[in-house]
Parts: sequence; C-alpha cells; structure tokens
Amino acid sequence: MSSPCIKEVSEACFRRCCPTPMLGLPEKQSPEQTLSPARYDFIAATAFSLQPNAQFTNHESLPDLDRSDSSLKKAYPNYMETNQAEKIRDQEYYQLNLSNHVCLDYIGHGLFSYSQQLHSNAPFFNIIYKSVNLYTQLTHGGPEHQFETVIKERIFRFMNISSDDYSLVFTANQSSAFKVLADNYPFHTYKNLLAVYDHDSEAVDTMIDSCRKRSGRVDSAVFSWPNMRIQSKRLRKLVVNKSKKKKKKRGLFVFPLQSKVTGMRYSYLWMSLAQENGWHVCLDANALGAKDMETLGLSLFQPDFLLCSFYKIFGENPSGFGCLFVKKSRSSVLKNSVTSTGLVNIVQASSRPLFLQQSGSIGRNKEKGVAMAASSSLISSPSSNHEAFEIQEVKECSEEKKELSFSEVLRRDRFFDTAEASSSGISSDIEFRGLDHADSLGLVLISSRVRYLVNWLVNALGSLKHPHSEEGVPLVRIYGPKVRVDRGPVVAFNVFDWKGAKVEPTLVQKLADRHNISLSNAALRHVCFVDKSSEEREILIEVKSIENDSDGQNSPSTKKKEKPQVAIPVIMVTLGFLTNFEDVYRLWAFVSRFLDADFVEKERWRYMALNQTTVEV
Repeated sequence: MSSPCIKEVSEACFRRCCPTPMLGLPEKQSPEQTLSPARYDFIAATAFSLQPNAQFTNHESLPDLDRSDSSLKKAYPNYMETNQAEKIRDQEYYQLNLSNHVCLDYIGHGLFSYSQQLHSNAPFFNIIYKSVNLYTQLTHGGPEHQFETVIKERIFRFMNISSDDYSLVFTANQSSAFKVLADNYPFHTYKNLLAVYDHDSEAVDTMIDSCRKRSGRVDSAVFSWPNMRIQSKRLRKLVVNKSKKKKKKRGLFVFPLQSKVTGMRYSYLWMSLAQENGWHVCLDANALGAKDMETLGLSLFQPDFLLCSFYKIFGENPSGFGCLFVKKSRSSVLKNSVTSTGLVNIVQASSRPLFLQQSGSIGRNKEKGVAMAASSSLISSPSSNHEAFEIQEVKECSEEKKELSFSEVLRRDRFFDTAEASSSGISSDIEFRGLDHADSLGLVLISSRVRYLVNWLVNALGSLKHPHSEEGVPLVRIYGPKVRVDRGPVVAFNVFDWKGAKVEPTLVQKLADRHNISLSNAALRHVCFVDKSSEEREILIEVKSIENDSDGQNSPSTKKKEKPQVAIPVIMVTLGFLTNFEDVYRLWAFVSRFLDADFVEKERWRYMALNQTTVEV
C-alpha cells in the first residue's frame, strides 16, 4: 500500500502544519503538553480569524459574510490556494449553489458529479446480489463483468492500495461489508472482538451480533468526556498480549483512525501494537476523507482487512456499494467461510431489466427527474452516518432472472453491451469524476482546506455566549477536539439555552432544515466521566435511571453483566472538499439565533403562519 506521494505529503506536513501520522503514541496518548511553533501559530491564527477574544451575545452582532470571509483569508493566507475546489464546485456541482441549500450531513466518496449525471451519457450502475463462498471468491474470483473490473481498478488507485497485496469484493452497502467479514471471521478460534468507536454504529453492531452468536467476547475502547480522547491505558491493557509462553490468538481489532462523529484522530501505532500482539486488524476507512489513504502511516501499517464504501452522486438518494479488502497473505484466515448473501456484482445501468442493465436510457430518464428536484431544492443528501447508505435497488428481479445462472446473466449482458453500444454510440469509457476531482486536488490541498474551515467553525461556535451572564455561559458545547491542527473534519456539539438546559438535537436539526441547512445527529457511547460538571451529572442521573428501570427480576450478577450503556445524543456537522466558507458561515449564523431566548417559539408561530397548521417542533 505504498504511496507515490509519501515524500510530498511528509514535507507538506511540516510546511503546512498537516497532522503528523504518528501523533499520539498509544503508550502516552495525552493532551499536548508542549506545542511546536507551527501548531502554536495555527491556533493563534484561528483565534484571529474572527476577532481576538471575540464573544457574540446577539445574532445581529455577528460580522457579515464578506467581512468574515476577509478575516478568514487574512488569518489563513494559504486558504486562497484552495480556490481550485471552488471552481470544481461551481462547474460540476452547481446545484449546491443554485439550491441555496447547505449540506453538512454527508461523508464518503462520490463516484460521479452532478454535471456528469445531468449533461452526459456517463454510465451508472446497478447491483446484482449473489450467494457465494467468500474464501472461494477471494482466492479464485468469479464471473466478473468488464464494467466491474474497471471500477475495481479505479477504486484500487483511489484508495492507494495495491491489487498485488489485496483482494477486493463488493458488498451491498457498508453494513453488509461489516457483516460479511464478521460472519466469515473464525471467532470460534480467535474469540475476541475489540472495537474503537465513540458512537453508535449500526455497521459495527452487526459485527458485534455475529461475534456474540458464536460465543465470542466483545470489548470496546473507552473515551474521556468531553474531549473524547481514548483512555490509552485501558485500551493498551486490552490490546497487549500478556502471555509470554506463546503468541496467543487474540481476535479482530476494528479501528477507524478517526471518529466520524467527533473528529478525534487516533494514532496509527494502535494498529502496529495490535498486530504485534496477535490481533488481526480491520481498518474502517469510512470516516476518512478524500485522499486520506495516501498518508504515510497507512504505507507502514498495512491492515489485514479494510472496509469502505462509495455512492453514485453527492446529493442523490443514497445508492452505492461497500468494499471489503482482504490482504492476500491473510486470506487463509477465512478459509472456513460460509456462503455470504451480502456480496454483489456491479453492472452498468440502462432501461433494460435490472439484471441486464447498461448505461443510457436510465441515465437519460433520471436526468429529467433529478433536474426537477434540483430546481426546487437540493436532492436529499446522504447522511453522514454512512451506515444509512442502504441500497434501495430492487432486490428481487423478474422470474426470468431467478431461472438464470449468474454466468448466463453476464453472458447475455455482454451481448447487449455490444449491441446497444454500437447502436447508440455510447462510449465504453467510464468516467468517475467525483474521484477524479479529489485526485486533481490532492491530499495536501484537501486536508489544508478542510482544516481551515473546520477550525474556523469550532472557534466561531465557541464565540457564542448567552447575554446577561457574568460568566459568559456558552451557547454551544463541543464534544471532541477543539481548535487543533490534527482534528478530523467533523464537529459534534449541542446547543444550550440561557438556563443551561440542552436543546434537543432533533429539534435543532429540524429547525436547521427549515433554514435550508442539512445536519445530522448521532449518539456518543463508551464515555468515561472524569470531572463531574453539571452536564455530566445530568447524564449520570440518566444512566442511574436506566439502571433502576432495568432492575426488575434481574439478579445482581446479571445486572452487573448487562450494565446499560447510555447514549448521548449530539448534533453532527461534516465538512468535505466541496464545502465552502459560506456553508460554515451560514451554519454559524443559524446557531447564533438560539441566543434569542424566544427563537424556538418564534419559529413555531412562523411555521404555523406559513403552513396554516400546527406541527410539533
């Protein structure tokens, strides 16, 4: 998995304050005790991106967009070098501007662009479900359409992974990728599953269920509140093999490199430590941004398994597929695999039956519907909780399909490909402009751009204080890293009123949607409270209440074993390389409206006046 741009990236890390891949050793993962001059300069620049020590107690006192944009560029002179991303957005994703809708609720890799969808005959795809043995598929392959081969080659290049080292199979979605791996992993031999997630994950839950059904043991990393750093001593204790006689077979270590909810980044060295102690490492790359696979660490610590997902179009109703990469030297671990139902083949789409589809008519038919939707509002965009990317393709095709073998389907498909391409003039070339755009910008530009925007947003949200308060009660509480060079492009936060009561995240999300801003929500888990602030005491009371409610007829031993895990709801904002400054400014301006104690009630009456109906907000 060696990267062709390691030297470029390594130099840029020091020159542009990019996060260093080795930051935070597992043994001593702790807050920065000392800051390098470059990091100190970045934090200082972020403070000046608004006003020095600025506090805003009224939404009308915020500087306007132009003034704020000017301040950002003065604080981050290199931000202007990322204007290429603005040009791509204007030319290829212009619906983001025309719709006047801010999308901050998605994460992942889009294969195609809006422009490509609306104005070309670019081929899109559908999926065919298949029931095959995973190990056989990995070692011997199977019937594969040329279209699928091209996609595989493109994804290998984009993910910076060598096909000489890894095998790739496609799954129906992200959750299916987790389930396929878990169902085929030998938990009867390697009995442990150790996951590093600070939030609820439907995909990980499927893996946990599969492990427990085979009497496996499930453990999790624990995170300190509210910065959400890994409690390294506890995790190290779980990872390290204490057996000195022989190398103990541990199990599966599932590791995301960064939280897709809080943006907290973790050290690559956790993977190395796990491998040294007999674990098989599964890297969850779904939270990684575009080109993040080209960082230095991944060329040094090659995981045994890797999971990621792709979708068709940013903003389209989620439809895509998941990817499961297996290191060829580790394929034998799955030799006793079972028949997996989550695996799929990918074929080109057309107006023909689903199982015989090529590009052309479906793309042209979709164009009208998509254009109409885009003219009124932005198409519903994929949730940043990428597990929601469940394929909505028709799972059961015609009776004719059921009677055909898969090889027969592909044989007929190839015939139609040739005939239709010759009659319609459709090019056999496949463009993946979504991936091409990320490649053209590169890791350094994308990471720099997103870093400037996310840290400006964190600083801006922290500047909002409730009025008439001597202590300056903050409107927003952020969970995870604050202003830091090495933070992910995600912000988890909650809004609190002037009395200190939390505004429900679902309510904030709903009101944001009325202001044409798409946010998402999540639930933090595996949290350990160190300092008991008022908010933490409220959460602990909630946990105690759950424990009391679950007492019933449970014995003390059962209650201890089944101790409930509280979920802490939060609002989640995700930035990508298509995000621009106006997007984050509009979010800041919206959140500032909660400084008005009557904002929620005003919105309720405003909605009633416009819609002539009462709807619970």
